Amino acid sequence: MASLRAVWQRMRPFRASLVLVAVFISGFVLGHGNLVGLAQTDTVAPVGVADNFEPFWQVYNLIESNYLEDVETDVLVDGAINGMVESLGDQFSGYMDPSVYDLINQDLSGEINGIGVVIETVEETEEIRVVQILKGTPADRAGLQAGDIFARVDGEDVIGMSQLELAGKVRGPEGTQVVITVKRGEDLHDFTITRAKITIPTVESRLLDSNIGYVKLNDFNVNARQQVNSALDSLDVNNLDGLVFDLRGNPGGLLSSAIDIASAFIKDGTILVEDFGDGNEQVYSANGSYIGVSIPIVVLVDNNSASASELVAGALQDRGRATILGEVTFGKGTVQTWQSLVNGGGVRLTIARWLTPDRHWIHDQGIIPDMIVEWPVEGRDEQDDPQLQAAVDWLLTQNGVPVVQP
Repeated sequence: MASLRAVWQRMRPFRASLVLVAVFISGFVLGHGNLVGLAQTDTVAPVGVADNFEPFWQVYNLIESNYLEDVETDVLVDGAINGMVESLGDQFSGYMDPSVYDLINQDLSGEINGIGVVIETVEETEEIRVVQILKGTPADRAGLQAGDIFARVDGEDVIGMSQLELAGKVRGPEGTQVVITVKRGEDLHDFTITRAKITIPTVESRLLDSNIGYVKLNDFNVNARQQVNSALDSLDVNNLDGLVFDLRGNPGGLLSSAIDIASAFIKDGTILVEDFGDGNEQVYSANGSYIGVSIPIVVLVDNNSASASELVAGALQDRGRATILGEVTFGKGTVQTWQSLVNGGGVRLTIARWLTPDRHWIHDQGIIPDMIVEWPVEGRDEQDDPQLQAAVDWLLTQNGVPVVQP
């Protein structure tokens, strides 16, 4: 587990971006299907590498014959795979053992058993902090609060754990209990929480004052476009005076979903370009599912908007279809694909860079909003959202409504 921890603690989207412990873990633009040329049955060593792997077998045999304690073969294999992928030096490529890979598959299914909180890793301290409690979930009923720091789970110290490790300890069968100890200020508080089945809230929508529509997308899963369509239909979007499309805290998801979402607002032309690093490129254009939204749009983003969120925001910005408001986004401009392995685990590999329609590579740079409005996590009051208010004010000015400043 030490190698896995090292990989995930280096991964900036899980340090600065949001993950839903006991809800979902994402944070990537995922490509389509398996790796090119890699099939599930490719388990035979390629020709010509036997000599290169002699040191590997030498070490394996030394451990088997001489190490003080017995070691399960699976543990050694996991460690070897971890080391091989880690040697790439790519923070977005990684090996997932069967237990972690199972967590990921649960996330993409849209329904898991857990407690329902949104977390981030505090970069300076490596502590994992709650940034949002999902309404109506066990965490909400138990009294967890934004800003709480995870200290222990069932009595085990979790300071320094990766978010995936913590997720594995927090999750469990529906109806079972978990004791969460959090640091709140200088005090420790214990909460006994009964896990429940949680359906991931992909889309939230409502009608704001002044005839402004609000749609929040929490992640880019297979159902995202359908749910966005339903939300826009229920709002009767083209009879509104403006639309706020909220991608704050959205860590990403499926590439296909991102293209679907962007295509809802862009009639034709380029959505993104994939650069495979060998001179080959693939251009993704709007897929013809444009729904004819004719009103002004503001897209809300923050530094936890990553990957697929940045792809959509960048496409709408470059194509002049929306005004981007909030904070500079996370800055992840690569595409990964996942391959399941015969041991039940999986490997995630970076296969391409993605570029905005104007061919900007936002990696480590982020999308720069047209209007920067900050909203610090510390002391945040969800009832007083300055970014949302700024978006509404801007939309009102587009319709000739004077905005009175307090």
